[in-house]
Amino acid sequence: MVVRAESLGKRFGRIDALQGLSFNVPEGSTFALVGANGAGKTTTIKVLMNILEPTVGTATVLDTDTRALSPREFARIGYVSEHQDMPTRMTVSAYIDYLRPFYPTWDRALETDILRQFRLPPDRRVGDLSHGMRMKMGLACALPFRPALLVLDEPLSGLDPLVRDEVLERLRQVGDMTIVISSHELTEIETMTTHVAFLDRGRLLFQEALSDLVARVRFVRAALHAAPRTPLQFPPEWLDVRVDETALSFIDTRFSEHALRAKVAAVVGDVGHIVAEPVALRTIYTSLARAVRDDKVSA
Repeated sequence: MVVRAESLGKRFGRIDALQGLSFNVPEGSTFALVGANGAGKTTTIKVLMNILEPTVGTATVLDTDTRALSPREFARIGYVSEHQDMPTRMTVSAYIDYLRPFYPTWDRALETDILRQFRLPPDRRVGDLSHGMRMKMGLACALPFRPALLVLDEPLSGLDPLVRDEVLERLRQVGDMTIVISSHELTEIETMTTHVAFLDRGRLLFQEALSDLVARVRFVRAALHAAPRTPLQFPPEWLDVRVDETALSFIDTRFSEHALRAKVAAVVGDVGHIVAEPVALRTIYTSLARAVRDDKVSA
């Protein structure tokens, strides 16, 4: 595994920002840490990058304890943050010239291609770049040395749609590297994600390969022949349940096509046509987080 976290916790005063996170990032994956603002995504990233030290637990990156990361490891890690510090008085070209010698694997042809695609003005000072241009600049500094691990902390936050599309297009061209990306822009990153970890208030709800998650979660709507008897007892794996005299709908987090009709009939009685549809990543997260918040399911 490129990244491992074991019972990771981080406390700020009386606030537990992270509470016992354990997850693994497979080599070659695009691993998304998703959740609302304040879920703990940035704190997790900062612990992985040794910007913050964990209060409890351990984390390793490239088989090295994060607290012992050295220039040797950082030469293989690209890191781009929404609020990343860069020398504001240097020009784009001067800053890239400054960085290049630190990375033996720096690819000048890739650098040229990225600068062309992003249309970064070489003579403009970094401090005069727009927010979108600064995010592009971060990628232009992190990608040319072809890192083994690319860590992106909210790379799409605050970007206009055009810049967001350009950034995503570049990320899809990254090639053979592992990516850890934190984001609450779930719709945009879904197409490039292979694995996902859902965070809520510093806790890990679950982690899973996206293909497995998509396969087991469905939005179900069932036509009812008669008003269901009451009171109804719904299985805990059903979220966002809505029922009236003619229809039942819910998100099934343990979907089985073979067992679905019998399960629905056991709850509401005689049932008619049933439709089961895939669910977007954003909807899965919001439904699960709402259920955890309301204590309807456990994390």
